[in-house]
Amino acid sequence: MDWKQLATWDEQSSTRLRFIEEEPSLRKTAIFLAHSADPWISLALLLLLWYFSYGEWKQLALVMFIGTLLTAGVVFVIKYSVRRSRPAGDWGQIYRRTNPHSFPSGHAARCMMLTVIAFALSPWWFGAVLCAWTVLVSLARVGMGVHYLSDVLVGIAIGMVIGNITILPFLLNQILLYLT
Repeated sequence: MDWKQLATWDEQSSTRLRFIEEEPSLRKTAIFLAHSADPWISLALLLLLWYFSYGEWKQLALVMFIGTLLTAGVVFVIKYSVRRSRPAGDWGQIYRRTNPHSFPSGHAARCMMLTVIAFALSPWWFGAVLCAWTVLVSLARVGMGVHYLSDVLVGIAIGMVIGNITILPFLLNQILLYLT
């Protein structure tokens, strides 16, 4: 499969998922999910978690906050290097005006990064909840027409890598504490 065929498949697959945009019963849920991973919401919730928690949850919030900042930097560099335009559409004007580039999906990357960290540093159920959230946010972003399918798939891959890089120092610290 060459790049042209891959691009055609990507556009066709993304278009098929856009039924969410027109389906009234799914539209409100998709809009909520598509916004739920906005960076300012993620950072605000992490600050609240850090402020009102203690122990392992406080550490989790700090690691996730650091991962969120790292993810934002990596995604920003890639977006402005690749400069892929968002799919045509009317919904999501705030994204279209403030960040006209779709590749990769910062929302998908951020969600997956948080999921990886949650599976490593918190109870399994929290990681499972965030994993489901990642899938739903990613589908909503494509379904509402602000991303192509490949944008969210690559975003998820980036989130996996950054999540693992972010937890590495904390895991190494835990190993060293255990050994001493």
